[in-house]
Amino acid sequence: MKTSSPHRIVFALFCAAVLLYLILPILIIAPMSFSSARFLTFPPPSLSLRWYREYIENPAWMQATLVTLTVALCTVAIATPLGVAAAYAISQSKLRIMRIVHGALLLPLVVPIIITAVGIFFVYAKIGLIATMTGLVFANVMLGLPYVVISVVAGLRSFDMTQEMVARSLGMNRLRSFFTVTLPQISSSVIAGAIFAFISAMDETIVAIFISGGQYQPLTKRMFTALRDEIDPTIAAISTLMTAVSFMLVLIASTRNKKNA
Repeated sequence: MKTSSPHRIVFALFCAAVLLYLILPILIIAPMSFSSARFLTFPPPSLSLRWYREYIENPAWMQATLVTLTVALCTVAIATPLGVAAAYAISQSKLRIMRIVHGALLLPLVVPIIITAVGIFFVYAKIGLIATMTGLVFANVMLGLPYVVISVVAGLRSFDMTQEMVARSLGMNRLRSFFTVTLPQISSSVIAGAIFAFISAMDETIVAIFISGGQYQPLTKRMFTALRDEIDPTIAAISTLMTAVSFMLVLIASTRNKKNA
């Protein structure tokens, strides 16, 4: 124990340094969003809600926010049932092809996002989905589906499927037994997957840069465009709000998973 104690201390210090490095940008951006200065300065000379008001009162930012929320909610509405169905099929089937399907569904997490964005752009250019809400939703469904599949597959592996088999032996069909017996017990995994799909759609930037435009520009695309023209603390205010929303959603997902466990 004595010989391992220094190693534990070094490991703990290393982990603390990594965590500090990861959260350092947030610790800088958040105070700057409350700055009264015209430009990004740290530390802020004085505190103000000026840039949050600028964000709320700006029609362009509000339009981008509406697009982002619409895309994220539509992504959840489509990706969640598709992901649950795919995860159920993967967990129940013994066919080798289902392993290939499982791997294919996880490809968006493996392939570099810039390659995915270029591929989506060329496909959309041919079928006319560039700068459309439909195109944004379909692209984010593809990117968010792996999160639902991973979460639900994990939930199904910890679920005793004999309960569903008992329900089917008592006269329920497969669909009814799933909704009555299985789904309520894996609901935490489903909700966690849906939350991560929502966060993925809300934060996606690279694909949005390639395929969005006109009135259908999400916040991330408009923020990127604004950074090229003029850097003001409005960007910091929006970034802080998006970080706060993402953090709260992750906290909700992790809390539900703990309750389920």
